[in-house]
Amino acid sequence: MNGRPSTVLIVGATGSIGRHAVAEALSQGYAVRALVRDRARAARLLPEGVDLVIGDLTRPDTLGPAVEGADAIVFTHGSTTSERDVRDNDYAGVANVLRALGRRRAHIALMTAIGTTRPGVAYAQWKLRSERLVRASGNPYTIVRPGWFDYNQAGQRTIVMLQGDRRQTGSPKDGVIARDQIARVLIDSLHLDAADHKTFELIADYGPAQDDLTTVFHSLTPDSARSLDAAEDVIHLPLDHEPETFRHDLATISAGNDTAEG
Repeated sequence: MNGRPSTVLIVGATGSIGRHAVAEALSQGYAVRALVRDRARAARLLPEGVDLVIGDLTRPDTLGPAVEGADAIVFTHGSTTSERDVRDNDYAGVANVLRALGRRRAHIALMTAIGTTRPGVAYAQWKLRSERLVRASGNPYTIVRPGWFDYNQAGQRTIVMLQGDRRQTGSPKDGVIARDQIARVLIDSLHLDAADHKTFELIADYGPAQDDLTTVFHSLTPDSARSLDAAEDVIHLPLDHEPETFRHDLATISAGNDTAEG
């Protein structure tokens, strides 16, 4: 990465993870910008000092001011487990922001979910497609797949990063993590070189939180620059069988970045 970012755009800033991400970014000294639809509501929920920019993830024409001058973008938005909702909000939001960003470069921190690669789960496949767009964009990035939010016990504060997405019960047995821990990992990834081009599942184990996550990030296998998928994933989504919507977005977002392959 080319130095520490200074201005961070938080997408989903008023959500349960987004609010923690805003607080964490402020505490780490970033200038924080929040993409919001309702300024009055956002002003009630977010701390002073946050730059509130009006925009709608589903309306690409509203996103230019949000990405202008941002050198990091943190995606914390999320909807339901409905395929349509995830396609039209979670996935489309990532696609629209990346399109608005264009050829400008920003470090991307994308939150999806543990179990994203589960075969035959339609809504998860759209989360997976959003990951593929980020990898194809040519930006430095970190993709975080958290376990079940706030199911952890008080003593589970040690951050654990896994790869291969092999925990797929669809229950807290797959792993648990606190919301503030997710936010910390997302924001830490913006300035740690060891986090670049890494995709991982995020859970908590018993023990104290680490003061520095560099070693944890460093232990991970980086994604290949010549693949759309994470380093240790086993995925059966051939590009020529993908929906036209995705293939069009992929072609647009990867334009000028010829390193990605299906």
